[in-house]
Amino acid sequence: MFEIMLIREVDFIFNSQGLSFVNNILIFHFRKMVILTMNKDTLNTLFVGIDVSSKSNYVVAINFNGDSLLDFSVPNDLPGAELMLDRILSVLQDNNLSFVTIVIESTSVYSFHIANFLASNNSLFDFCSKVFVINPKTSSNFRKTYVDIDKTDPLDAFVLADMARCGRISQQPHKAPQLFALQRLTRQRFHLVKTISAEKAYMLTNIYLKYSSLCTSYKEDKPFSNLFGNTSSNLIVDFSPDDIVNMSEDDMINYILDKGKNRFSDPLKNVDLFKKIARDSYRLDQVAYDPINISISSSFNTINALQSNLKTIDKAIEKNIKGLCDNEYNILLSIPGIGPVFAASILAEIGSIKFFKTNNELAKYAGLTWRKTQSGNFEADTTRMTKTGNKYLRYYFIEAIAHVKSQIPEYKQFYTPKYNEVTKTPHKRALALTARKFVRLVFGLLHHNQLYSDEKSVNS
Repeated sequence: MFEIMLIREVDFIFNSQGLSFVNNILIFHFRKMVILTMNKDTLNTLFVGIDVSSKSNYVVAINFNGDSLLDFSVPNDLPGAELMLDRILSVLQDNNLSFVTIVIESTSVYSFHIANFLASNNSLFDFCSKVFVINPKTSSNFRKTYVDIDKTDPLDAFVLADMARCGRISQQPHKAPQLFALQRLTRQRFHLVKTISAEKAYMLTNIYLKYSSLCTSYKEDKPFSNLFGNTSSNLIVDFSPDDIVNMSEDDMINYILDKGKNRFSDPLKNVDLFKKIARDSYRLDQVAYDPINISISSSFNTINALQSNLKTIDKAIEKNIKGLCDNEYNILLSIPGIGPVFAASILAEIGSIKFFKTNNELAKYAGLTWRKTQSGNFEADTTRMTKTGNKYLRYYFIEAIAHVKSQIPEYKQFYTPKYNEVTKTPHKRALALTARKFVRLVFGLLHHNQLYSDEKSVNS
């Protein structure tokens, strides 16, 4: 869409003051020449921008020339959506336009219904409709191409429409209802995982108050591999540090074996480590123990409940993926380390791979790209991940590669040197970079409709 951007510049010059008649004629013919080289579909397209709020939707529609054909507001409800549809269809018919591109800025959940309504409307299918729900950061950056533009609902809608006109929409259209249903499950899973992590982080603050050394000890000095497990949680809640110090080894061993259902191979080692932690921990005033115990117990119960819900969600994801994207699903399942949940979650966010021409486009959509900083002879040694794409897809790519790298040596070999390159958050950085490499594999397999093999991985 370079031509449209060029047209914008030409129009600015053409409308400027002080140019000679001859210059204006030359500019006019240059503009005409650019138009003739453009895709005819673009010339016959209606570009619609919708600024969404909880109560209303502001609509602006323009043609290729940037002429305003619609400028109105409707309530953000079904009658308002039907009125919007009628007016869009009327403009398409009255102006003999064959195509329509609709851009909606993602606004929490308020943009979903109107996007789904327009994307699934049969009347708009006759005009090869495309509905895009874009990240607000994208439209905000595009807005910067205008000088001194006001911030109003009509202008916000116009900017969205002009983004479409200039071909600045790089993501895929709004998904079909079936994929949306799966997506709600996979995104709920994302929410649960983040909530569990947040609850664990908060719970650790209370555990530190009661058993300070338990939170600060090295991994090899921790008595239990899972701090949030049943045995650990019961010990932390039921006993104070002084109780542990004064308890006999035999009593502690019996307690641990009972709570751990005899899963510990060397319970005496667990007892010795926990007793040391108890001795080294700060002591609280006696009145503080009960409130702290209640808080810790509450966090454990919350985490257990969330983890139970997570298992339910995982089962629902596996059930809902059946019959949807079966071929693509089996392709992802063929990759070692990828199970049903990760395969379904990645597909729920990607939709159809046909919307992406290259693996770079898919990586950009996921936000797995890095911004280069360079000026003159200076080039920054470090780059920052853009993170402006689909955060859910980025999360599942990164989570998936954490499992894949343990199954496919190629990815482990890529991960290790990346980990050793830096000292600040090396694991997080190395996983993200390895996930970017993994995107190439996923794109290649889906694009070529092929199952995974070691030979295909080598060139990924």
